[in-house]
Amino acid sequence: MNNKNLRIIFMGTPEFAVPCLDILVENGYNVVAVITSPDKPAGRGLQLAHSPVKAAALTHNIPVLQPEKLKDPAFLETLRSYEADLQIVVAFRMLPEAVWNMPRLGTFNLHASLLPQYRGAAPINWAIINGETQTGITTFFLQHEIDTGDIILKETENILPTDNVGTLYERLMHKGAGLVLRTVQAIEANAVQPTPQVFDAPLKAAPKIFKETCRINFEQTAEQIHNFVRGLSPYPAAWTLLNGKSCKVFKTNLVDTDVNAAVGQLFTDHKTFLHVGTAKGLLAIEELQTEGKKRMNIAEFLRGNKIAEGTVME
Repeated sequence: MNNKNLRIIFMGTPEFAVPCLDILVENGYNVVAVITSPDKPAGRGLQLAHSPVKAAALTHNIPVLQPEKLKDPAFLETLRSYEADLQIVVAFRMLPEAVWNMPRLGTFNLHASLLPQYRGAAPINWAIINGETQTGITTFFLQHEIDTGDIILKETENILPTDNVGTLYERLMHKGAGLVLRTVQAIEANAVQPTPQVFDAPLKAAPKIFKETCRINFEQTAEQIHNFVRGLSPYPAAWTLLNGKSCKVFKTNLVDTDVNAAVGQLFTDHKTFLHVGTAKGLLAIEELQTEGKKRMNIAEFLRGNKIAEGTVME
């Protein structure tokens, strides 16, 4: 079977999925349709905006389907009409069995962790928040329970001390495209030996992140808060309250992990540094954004903001 004979349907929505679609097209694979989220109002004028995956599909002249409901009989009939051999899912939504069980070669998913660890919606964030030094990507066949199917391929990626979710996301996005291509090649060559997920350690979850999830808890240690900030930067960003107003924190550094200070208390020379007390050690705030202002490094912030003695972050 050559690339053109294998009929593929690709499902995805955000930027993370775009390199996976691009690499399939660049390697001559026959992507017969793309399924993505409906257009959503965006920007000041609330104009309907395409998802990144839809924009990429249109560039490649691939038909796009945008069902509101994946169980809709009309959508299922249209999907069936494409007679796909294989479906690929990257950063989409949970599929009903009627969809994932349709193609003869099955449906596989790319997940941004080393499964079975960090199942869920935000694996890149939680790996950094939990202080991991290694993560990776996994392709697996879909089955009933989310993120539980048999593993096809895995690849590891080191988490650097300087990484935040933005830098790690970028690397995993491109590494993921390579893994998707290798997975398709293996399936096409009938060289896949899927292995069940092995639960040989306590499982760490990666649930969806909400605004409340992102609030800094200064009762944690400086190291825990530092990892928390990295795992949420640049988006959606960790936040706290400063003088009663919301304040996003994008970058921190460990100063002295053995100094004990009141939790949340601020220390500054009013020019070059702003340190905050934690349950263990001081944490340097290096980049932040207060309500209604732009993102600033700490020197810029201190030039325009007087920090009174005894001020606390909470």
